[in-house]
Amino acid sequence: MVTDTAILEAVGEVADPEVPVLTIADLGVLRGVRHEGDEVVVTITPTYSGCPAMDVIRHEVELTLNSLGVDGRVETVLSPAWTTDWMSESGKAKLVEYGIAPPTGRGAVFLSLTVRCPLCGSPDTTELSRFGSTSCKSLWRCNACREPFDHFKAL
Repeated sequence: MVTDTAILEAVGEVADPEVPVLTIADLGVLRGVRHEGDEVVVTITPTYSGCPAMDVIRHEVELTLNSLGVDGRVETVLSPAWTTDWMSESGKAKLVEYGIAPPTGRGAVFLSLTVRCPLCGSPDTTELSRFGSTSCKSLWRCNACREPFDHFKAL
């Protein structure tokens, strides 16, 4: 019999298809594992309603459960809504290493004093577009090294 801890660890390694350097555990999308009779239920919460990555994540979680020989299903829970506060510190560090500025702070950002460049560390940056390559990111440029970079939005 596979333990809940082993299931949680294995499923937690499923990569985010939009930011493949992150796992669903890093993102905080993986909410938990529970039993309903003989079935294991893995609970996930999307980063935002309608996130297209959730179908891929659900499929990968199901494949992981099958590879463990576990009879299970995936349940999507929308409340409470996902927040960047659920991201792990190691996940935020992975974003920097990948060239994406991690979220800073909580909630909607109406005024941002600075977003540090993940490439050179300069706080002298400019937001080019509130909408980046995915809905979770915005596009910025560093005024020091002149390189563009994504910023994972704080939610």
